Amino acid sequence: MRPFIHDDFLLHSDPAQRLYHEFAADQPIFDYHNHLPPAEIAADHVFGDLAEIWLGGDHYKWRAMRTNGIAERYCTGDASPREKFDAWAATVPHTLRNPLYHWSALELKRYFDIDTPLGPDSADEIWTTANARLPSMSVQTILQQEKVAVACTTDDPADSLDTHAAIKASGITTRVYPTFRPDKAYGLADPVAYRAYVEKLATTVGHDITTFDDLLTALEQRHADFHAAGGRLSDHGLESCLDRPCSLADARQIFTQILSGKEVSAEQQFGFGSLLMLEFGRWDAKRGWTKQLHLGARRNNNQRKFAELGADTGFDSIGDAQQGPALANYLSALDATNELPRMVVYNLNPSDNYMIATMMGNFQDGSIPGKLQFGTGWWFLDQKEGMEWQMNALSNLGLLSRFVGMLTDSRSFLSFPRHEYFRRTLCNLLGAEMANGELPDDFELVGGMVRNICFANARDYFGLELDPTYAS
Repeated sequence: MRPFIHDDFLLHSDPAQRLYHEFAADQPIFDYHNHLPPAEIAADHVFGDLAEIWLGGDHYKWRAMRTNGIAERYCTGDASPREKFDAWAATVPHTLRNPLYHWSALELKRYFDIDTPLGPDSADEIWTTANARLPSMSVQTILQQEKVAVACTTDDPADSLDTHAAIKASGITTRVYPTFRPDKAYGLADPVAYRAYVEKLATTVGHDITTFDDLLTALEQRHADFHAAGGRLSDHGLESCLDRPCSLADARQIFTQILSGKEVSAEQQFGFGSLLMLEFGRWDAKRGWTKQLHLGARRNNNQRKFAELGADTGFDSIGDAQQGPALANYLSALDATNELPRMVVYNLNPSDNYMIATMMGNFQDGSIPGKLQFGTGWWFLDQKEGMEWQMNALSNLGLLSRFVGMLTDSRSFLSFPRHEYFRRTLCNLLGAEMANGELPDDFELVGGMVRNICFANARDYFGLELDPTYAS
């Protein structure tokens, strides 16, 4: 019987198979947004067991396990690694038609050459086989074996960049760059936490931060430090755009108020954040960076679990905020002063796909191809159907040929087959239309677009230095 993951997995026509095998499969990976821990890359970490590398921090799996009736101690709690793995193995057969089933099968096949479906009956064999392989799978080995040309981690301005310097000095062919993610700089909801954050940032930059002007100076210093470290991307996770900036005088007063331990209103928080977002956009434009906006997540919905477990533990959902007016206002404000940087906008609610795709067209200025990008399917939408929705909207309303392609958005070093999953989905979509006569039977034309979407567009768009292995 043919294994589940085979050469033509997800490729349902002859043109799709040819597009994938001739134009997509061998392309390097340009992973321009992920949450990989740079300290583990710098240390060339070796994982102790399959639970550590596969389950640690994976809130996708935790959500599925809870839904399957698995107790919290097997997700984020004190169960042993083998107990957690067995709980996941018991869940996998129940994930049919969830992307986790595909991802898990791909990861077992690509990293451990395991074709056996994971379930309670196969858990012991898979645990033993995979764990025997792990000592030869250090983090840097994984990156190079997976042909990862670029990996852009997600870093707070208050974070040290020493680990990135160590990665660069290691000689690894994968170029690992920091991404400037300053969301905590406008997270004013908790005065105590915000004051602690400002103190951490002050320690990082080496000078006191007692005024709003000090804060701006410190943040721009870190922006410059990220640039010196090779970074050329920023990122923000927002339920919707912050588009109503307060005055500079108000920002100074709000900052003084929050540092004194006093709470500030929701309106003050919004105005403060909006003013900073304009500054961040201007810095990105000045230094030739690309800004990423991740829009539409409603985070930490279960307040009891948030208090118990903290953020990023699997209690987030698609939001339903109105995105159009605020996004238009933010882009227009930067465009009005000719300070609109390159930008990738990721949308989490598929009902907004057509709005986002058309909004990007409003601000293309002819300076470079695809200056504003409708980003790939994200989070709850980085599965086959969600990616097809995004590519269909982009194709109908923009230029799919200029699309910068897929990313992992993951904390796991086993997640790189998501690029393969995307590439197979892309080739299947285009191959079906070639077979139906909706696209020309011209493999150099269509295949050339596939090749560009898989790697070359991102290589040319983001302006990051690559190892000579991947530079052309």
